[in-house]
Amino acid sequence: MQTTTTDRMETPRAAGAAGVVFALLLAAAIVLMRYAVPGDAAHAAVDPGRRWAVRTALEIVPFAGIFFLWFMGALRAHTGDAEDRFFATVFLGSGFLFTASVFVAAAAAGTVLQETSPPSDFGRSFAYTVLTTYGMRMAAVFVFATSTIGRRLGVFPRPLALLGYVVGLVLILTGSGVPWSELVFPAWALVISLYILRAGGR
Repeated sequence: MQTTTTDRMETPRAAGAAGVVFALLLAAAIVLMRYAVPGDAAHAAVDPGRRWAVRTALEIVPFAGIFFLWFMGALRAHTGDAEDRFFATVFLGSGFLFTASVFVAAAAAGTVLQETSPPSDFGRSFAYTVLTTYGMRMAAVFVFATSTIGRRLGVFPRPLALLGYVVGLVLILTGSGVPWSELVFPAWALVISLYILRAGGR
């Protein structure tokens, strides 16, 4: 089927809108989890008065994943036949693994709402490890692939591509060592999405 001019105009707008919603939802979920489990998130107990924050974050995560997949699909549709198969494979693989890691981490984090006495650290530690050690590193690979594809196709200007490489290095090197470093990924997604919306509007 031949792609129409309207389709080419709407695709980047869809990617930008999905990316903005994903970035805001993921950032909100991370902030709520950090609020509920301050300090050493892998082992600290949840304040009973803050369990609502965990519950809300777990409700948000599935929607963040849905909008992230939409963001990926719209970006890939925008590249069309010009995509490089190698980077497209890395782009898709890292995106799917990131989404799966976030869902697994959220499911494990749900155990803090059903803690036994004495409380078990397994659920919190497992969720924290999956998100920060594996999920964020898959996010780093996704950022690298997206920045490279965008730069090669001339979609992203050089400063935006360089920002992506810096963000990817931060995510892949810091891991769980720097609290709140997970917010770098939704912040990058928000910047990229706003740029896509602005460029699509022109």
